[in-house]
Amino acid sequence: MLEVVVKLVLVAAAFAVLPLLVGQVEHKVMAHMQGRLGPMYAGAFHGWAQLVADGVKFVQKEDVVPAAADRRIFKLAPAVALVPYLLVLLVVPVGPHGQVAVDLGPGVFFALAVMGVGVIGAIMAGWASANKYSLLGGMRVAAQLMSYELPMVFAASSVAMAAGTLSLPGIAEQWRWYWLPWQAVGGVVFFVAGLAELRRPPFDMPVADSEIIFGPYTEYGGLRFALFILAEYAGIVVLCALTTVLFLGGWKGPFLDDQLGWLWTLIKVFVLAFLVIWLRVSYPRLREDQLQKLAWAWLVPLSLAQLALTGVLKVAFG
Repeated sequence: MLEVVVKLVLVAAAFAVLPLLVGQVEHKVMAHMQGRLGPMYAGAFHGWAQLVADGVKFVQKEDVVPAAADRRIFKLAPAVALVPYLLVLLVVPVGPHGQVAVDLGPGVFFALAVMGVGVIGAIMAGWASANKYSLLGGMRVAAQLMSYELPMVFAASSVAMAAGTLSLPGIAEQWRWYWLPWQAVGGVVFFVAGLAELRRPPFDMPVADSEIIFGPYTEYGGLRFALFILAEYAGIVVLCALTTVLFLGGWKGPFLDDQLGWLWTLIKVFVLAFLVIWLRVSYPRLREDQLQKLAWAWLVPLSLAQLALTGVLKVAFG
């Protein structure tokens, strides 16, 4: 019982700290890449207090619920968007020999299914806001979920087939360095599809501020809006952690896997998080038709090809 409690506390602590660290890193990386001065000055030394300033700003803002909104769904949506990512972290291993809160047999499909529930929070927000821009944003979220869930599942199925297990610790245990070129296409497809599900730039059409104000979040302010932003950063942590476990060997590093496995996992997660931020700074937003074409014309065929290649190699080499 004590071991279970300690693991849950550690997962909760990671869930509270890691998304905030990713948010702070995003402020700094974007400030350097785009020459933004503001995030580099808050609190004097290298803008260390920028995240604190953002938190104070959100707390001070008034919490308003539109008169025509479905109040219960409107208030519940931020929690639905955030909590599923905490559940996913429960099944993500950070190291060998049981360094995971819950080792589920079908851990891969559990993680992907629960991530899909998090996306539903944005759909609920768009539907319940009684705002045409929010509704349009919610429908775009639903379209992206349907388009990008398929290649994501196919890519994850490929690496699970290669490992011979659906358990996330089992996949990391079976991973070998020569999987990198073999499963590279599946890894790219998984990562890109995950970014689209999180609605991160350049896949942020549902929250296009220049067209539909801020999509599902138009009517949200204060702490409820902050919860949606926190859910986005938590989603980045979860996506990078799953990509690390499935395609980059999880805790396996150049040396001392047993002793420093957790450190290798964190390093890989933050390298991928940096890549997420880099993509946001570097690429313009895709149009809705481009977004759908990328999924159905490219990612789905590539993920199917990766799945077929894995099946052929498994049969050929056992």
